[in-house]
Amino acid sequence: MTSRVLLTTHLLMQPRIMFAFFATASHCFFTLQNPGIQAGHILSLPLVELAEKLQEGSLSPESVLYTYMDKALEVTREVNCLRHFIPECEEQLQAVRRQKERGLLYGVPVSIKDHIGYKFLSRLEQEDSVMVKVLKRQGAIPFVLTNVPQSLFNYDCSNSIFGQTVNPLNHKKSPGGSSGGEGALIAGGGSVLGFGTDIGGSIRLPSSFCGLCGLKPTGNRLSRGSLFPGIETAKFWFGVSQLLGVKQLASAHPLPLFPPSAGDIVDPGLEPQVNCYRIPTLVKKTLALALRPLGFLLAFSPQAYRMEFIAAWRKLKLDVVLCPVLGPAFTLGYPGKLFAAVSSTMLYNVLNFPAGVVPVTTVTEADEDELKHYTGHYGDPWDRRLRQVRLPVAVQCVALPWQEELCLRFMKEVETLARARKRRKV
Repeated sequence: MTSRVLLTTHLLMQPRIMFAFFATASHCFFTLQNPGIQAGHILSLPLVELAEKLQEGSLSPESVLYTYMDKALEVTREVNCLRHFIPECEEQLQAVRRQKERGLLYGVPVSIKDHIGYKFLSRLEQEDSVMVKVLKRQGAIPFVLTNVPQSLFNYDCSNSIFGQTVNPLNHKKSPGGSSGGEGALIAGGGSVLGFGTDIGGSIRLPSSFCGLCGLKPTGNRLSRGSLFPGIETAKFWFGVSQLLGVKQLASAHPLPLFPPSAGDIVDPGLEPQVNCYRIPTLVKKTLALALRPLGFLLAFSPQAYRMEFIAAWRKLKLDVVLCPVLGPAFTLGYPGKLFAAVSSTMLYNVLNFPAGVVPVTTVTEADEDELKHYTGHYGDPWDRRLRQVRLPVAVQCVALPWQEELCLRFMKEVETLARARKRRKV
């Protein structure tokens, strides 16, 4: 059994070796042929400006792709955020060149979370997921797959094959999860637009931890087709600073999650959660009997709860809501010990509301001084641990279902106010 696990691990690590060699070779060859490429300028462009320059032809898709390939390699060497390079990105580059009409994302390199279906030789995918098909149709060039935590049901980012991804802002901190590889790559400058999933905060938490803007749309607004290996969820996206919408994304089928059995190799970051599943059956039955009188409190209909929540929202004549999001970034290993903390984000998955995250400030030394004698909210020992100098602090922007445009507009207003406040302080 041990030799089989080691062999499997060895084989799965091969794409990373190929990734480093192929990406470096491709970039070097292109650079030799085009010595005037200004990588720093390309990497500094916000998404909207980058897309405009690609559309007008002042930047070539080749120059942008190879610049981001090089930067992604640099970032992953520091924070271990990539699972795989997509060699077929060069085929997509040529396909983009042949397109008669330039799509919304013409020539934009995009990163995608590891379990989003992408067809290539080293995977079992028979075809691209719906989202990848639409991205390609719009001219985008998927070029890397990013790391995820084991089981995907964790807001840290570590697994037994590709290891721990760390936060580029502080390597002792988590980048969040489960779209943690995306968060780390984008925060490190190795991607300008990334796609992940969010069933409880898995995009919003990396956005909060890494200082990014992130959006969870209404469920089923974007496709759920061809997740690998998957969980029932919807696909979402996030970018840096300015957000560019990707439309025409439909719905498809979910796939089940199977928790690891007692015999599987479990990543240390997931151990606290898995241990709950290992409670002896007799203990579980005893607890079930003891808690049965409270069962009626838990037996609520999510749909009825949503209707009640929406009715209260409308009675108050609310357009949008500004509320907290979990953060600043936790120390590596802590997310698995404090899974209940995702309640600030998971609420809006239950309600099926679009919710975005916007960084607004950072923790300062003055803040730390004020917190020296802080005992936690109502004496909560976990709350007392959330003291993190110079890490981003973000807020969550929420709107009613199907009002993503309003949610994005609200995010823009919050970001504008935060920048103005920062300028006044300077």
